[in-house]
Amino acid sequence: MTEWKEYKLGEICTKITSGGTPKTSEASYYDGNIPWLNTKEVNFNRIEKTEKYITEEGYNNSSAKWIPKGSVIIAMYGATAAKVAYSLIDLTTNQACCNLIIDNDIADSQFVYYYIQSSYEELLNLACGAAQQNLNVGVIANFQILLPPLEEQIRIASILSSLDDKIDLLHRENKTLETMAETLFRQWFIDEAKEDDMCLLGEVIKTTSGGTPSRKNEEYYCNGNIEWVKSKELHHSYILDTEEKITIEAVHNSSAKLLPENSILIAMYGATVGEYGIIAKSMTCNQAICALIPNEKYPYTYLYLWAKFMQDEFINLACGAAQQNISQELIKQQYVSDDIKLISDFHILVNPYMEKMKVNQEQIQTLIQTRDGLLPKLMSGEVKI
Repeated sequence: MTEWKEYKLGEICTKITSGGTPKTSEASYYDGNIPWLNTKEVNFNRIEKTEKYITEEGYNNSSAKWIPKGSVIIAMYGATAAKVAYSLIDLTTNQACCNLIIDNDIADSQFVYYYIQSSYEELLNLACGAAQQNLNVGVIANFQILLPPLEEQIRIASILSSLDDKIDLLHRENKTLETMAETLFRQWFIDEAKEDDMCLLGEVIKTTSGGTPSRKNEEYYCNGNIEWVKSKELHHSYILDTEEKITIEAVHNSSAKLLPENSILIAMYGATVGEYGIIAKSMTCNQAICALIPNEKYPYTYLYLWAKFMQDEFINLACGAAQQNISQELIKQQYVSDDIKLISDFHILVNPYMEKMKVNQEQIQTLIQTRDGLLPKLMSGEVKI
């Protein structure tokens, strides 16, 4: 094995800097064409676009700075502290981002990104603060990193980036497929819909919610093999796996219910109100979720696109003092098409899209597992290339 040398991050960068936030009360500072990254977008990912864009005026009247593509970005504050991203575009960031501009004569920027990703726990342990976990530019600059020779860095990074390239390609394909399905749904069931061709959701399909097995009984959550979905796991796509699994005894001794494959889940409470997803196999869920059970007349394809279309409406309908909520009863009172022939035709056209999206999602999961398994071994030199 070639010799790996130890450096501080500051020693392999031409510049380390944070960013800035234009005053949010100034409307003229936003909706421009300058990409502006918020730390909530930093999540072990590659950045090709940002959620918000600022104007030249906003840039000139803030501490925001241009960060070149190929930079490594580390979140410093709060829930995202120590998470890392890699920029594929020139962009600006807020002040909670620590931006590393790598010296390419010493280090490969992609290798550094993957190395920091593999060192997440170690970096997170350096965070400090009572109310929230914080890092700072100084702590990050002093963080130690092991580097093999530059040529080896490039070879290692190319293996991992090729996996990420395939993952990104599959994500883009799924976005295209869903956009095609959504376009058809809007044309047939929104733009060309007639008021007398509508009925209440609750009149034509069964809905249910779930439950949380008692946390006092640890056996309910140990060695379980039944996926248990929480509302924070609803991400507008197929759900293949869950953070926690429960036992069949837990199902029998709680309000959790086994839901059929392709049930559509909609979050009812708190910050996730209106979020939706589709289960790839029989699963259970907690009580913060409403499940729509597809049937012969109302297939999952229609219900999934309906939930997508209704997301903003559910957010607007949410009410409650302590948190924003909707109810299962409220969801059942929303209108759906009662043109069964049109829904059937829609399903015939869209079902292949959805099936392909599912296959792609399964491939994405496999590729992520492969990448994450290789990452620590490549970064430690355990696996030689």
